[in-house]
Amino acid sequence: MPDAVSPTARLGLGLAAVGRPAYITTDRDLDLGEGDGRSVEAMRERTHALLDEAWALGIRYVDAARSYGYAESFLGSWLAAHPERRAALTIGSKWGYEYVGGWRMDATVHERKEHSAAMLERQWPETLAALGSAPDYYLVHSVTPDSPALGDSAVLARLRGIAAGGVRVGISTSGPHQGNVIDEARQLRDSPFSVVQATWNLREQAAAPALARAHAAGWTVVVKEALAGGELARLEPRGDLSDLAEGLDGASLALGVARAQPWAGVVLSGAATIPQLRRGAAAAPCEIDVETLGRWARDPDEYWRRRAARPWR
Repeated sequence: MPDAVSPTARLGLGLAAVGRPAYITTDRDLDLGEGDGRSVEAMRERTHALLDEAWALGIRYVDAARSYGYAESFLGSWLAAHPERRAALTIGSKWGYEYVGGWRMDATVHERKEHSAAMLERQWPETLAALGSAPDYYLVHSVTPDSPALGDSAVLARLRGIAAGGVRVGISTSGPHQGNVIDEARQLRDSPFSVVQATWNLREQAAAPALARAHAAGWTVVVKEALAGGELARLEPRGDLSDLAEGLDGASLALGVARAQPWAGVVLSGAATIPQLRRGAAAAPCEIDVETLGRWARDPDEYWRRRAARPWR
């Protein structure tokens, strides 16, 4: 499993972009095409090819969720074909959202959030069945200040039971108040949590202090959306990042800076193609001074408003 005190974050593969036909990342038409290229079988084959390449590249962390379409079942079928690889992998999954898009590009709603004990009781066995074994990490998906999960005694008791069975439980976070949620989860009495997956990138850096505190407390920190949904994959020719990139492409810079954060244990690549995955694997840790990092950051509220407005492609 990833070392919570590793000096440089390892790269992981997130399956959010390849477990369902529509998602909010940029350049999706170029990556996946249309029509048959987004059928269930085509997406399964794409996911398996990415997992094969990730294995060959030495990537040993894979992230999924109940709401990522068929991501868990795609991963489970790949694991069934390669059972000898399971012990070397760390697999994280999440509950609290469900996929309701019906494999349609034009679905009105693609996912539904519910952080109830009933949802946990339903989704935990679904995850076990899809993966073929228990995940190593199991996270409450996208906890925000309005989520009831951190105050629900039934949810917390069930998560403690799952943790007692050897699975590390944690939270993933979203929105401009990630730091408050992370601190609240860490400070809970008899907290069951020891993992956090949070958005951090060159534009949205607000959670960093809370992530550092979680890391200091022994939590594993997993960074998601390091490319800001694909926006950082290509640098603007005269943008604020281009002058300091020193010949790096946008993805290498963004992933490299994320990997160099002292509190990060894993940084996820959301690659939808093998070339994207290879570029991510080649991205060396890139240390940037705090002052420069601060100049690149944007207002968290504005960042999350813009993210919420992205269309499903």
